[in-house]
Amino acid sequence: MSDVTTTDLYEVTMAMSYLREDMRSPATFSLFVRGLPPGRGFLVAAGLEAALDFLSGYHVERQDVECFADALRRPARDLEPLLGLSFEGEVRAVPEGRVVFAGEPLLEVTASLPQAQLAETYLLNQLCHQTAVASKAARCVLAAAGRPVVDFSLRRTHGPWAGLQAARLGALTGFAGTSNVAAATALGVPASGTMAHSYIEAFPGEEDAFRAFARAHSGPVTFLVDTYDTEEGVRVAARVLTELRRGLGCAIRLDSGDLDALSRRARAVLDAAGLTDVRIVASGGLDEYGVDRLVRAGAPIDVYAVGTRVGVAADAPYLDAAYKLVEYDGRPMMKLSSAKVTDPGRKQVFRRPGQPDVIALAGERAPDSARPLLRTVMRGGRRTSAPDTWQDARGRFRDDLAGLPARARRIEDPEPVVPVRSEALQRLTASVRAGIEARLRATSAGTPVS
Repeated sequence: MSDVTTTDLYEVTMAMSYLREDMRSPATFSLFVRGLPPGRGFLVAAGLEAALDFLSGYHVERQDVECFADALRRPARDLEPLLGLSFEGEVRAVPEGRVVFAGEPLLEVTASLPQAQLAETYLLNQLCHQTAVASKAARCVLAAAGRPVVDFSLRRTHGPWAGLQAARLGALTGFAGTSNVAAATALGVPASGTMAHSYIEAFPGEEDAFRAFARAHSGPVTFLVDTYDTEEGVRVAARVLTELRRGLGCAIRLDSGDLDALSRRARAVLDAAGLTDVRIVASGGLDEYGVDRLVRAGAPIDVYAVGTRVGVAADAPYLDAAYKLVEYDGRPMMKLSSAKVTDPGRKQVFRRPGQPDVIALAGERAPDSARPLLRTVMRGGRRTSAPDTWQDARGRFRDDLAGLPARARRIEDPEPVVPVRSEALQRLTASVRAGIEARLRATSAGTPVS
């Protein structure tokens, strides 16, 4: 059984019916976010590389057919039409790291209808989760205002794979490192970590623990100082570092309490001991809101470690995203459901300096000074280029962030940029809507529909 079976059952039932009815013409599905979550002024596109890996290896095997048959409680022979099905279509997408807004397609798939339909669940899963976490991480980078941010999320993410993704998305948006050893090794980012309170508790006292830790690590060390009395812990750490002639590159970590007040007192103790090079690391339930408050207050914190709230995008853990049919067999399609109306046709998004993005039809000419965001990343079921790297995505994110209006970058009460729709897209939408409504009226009146 392969990743092919990582899908919702109705994708399989629809694909079976399409094949039975010989509905194999090209279909285009558009994946987009309907609206930004509260507290978000922008999103960071992510998850595309995982999606392309999935599509590149998509092939329905015998075991997959048997799995589908078991789920449907039907004989395996009924699912035989799916056997051997692969993804042979085209994908146009916004590259990872780009800043995006509500309504803009993150990805469009064009393939035979059964192929395009079966891809839906996995693509939504990857792009939604990773875009949500990347957007949260990006806000932490903004809040830190140039100070290093480190990923400490692994122990609280929803599984090891999600932890690896969180570390990658942190690196993509500008984090300085991760506590996740597997991720650090796989991604080539610095591994970062100190010690737990249990380590301190295992020794007769803090000084014994700090000295033992320093004996085990000849380079710079970071001492966790808030196991018992934080201010006393800082004094003990300062004494040990001074006596061992350690300083440059070393740090203390504050993990609880009033981080603003404690960091000020800790800084005073360290400076009085001549340890001006010893940094202060803060952790303990932080996300962009906590980091922003500390930075604006002027707390003398040098490094921020963020974990739980960021790794699970706690305040906005999901995106209201959709994967909708916008064209089939050359005919534009749209949905008219209340509050869920979609625009028909294949799309392109044009980014204009200092102006809102334009959501247009795929064949439209770019406005003056505008750049298209969607590019062809897969053709004939194969990637059009080598897999993208998180370093490439990080460069795109940095450039896009620099061009983002200040109101959208705010941590508190951001105002998202609202894209506009091209005149051609508006005309097509009105025309398709009118045609659908005419057919509905004719059907309701019992008039034959041509």
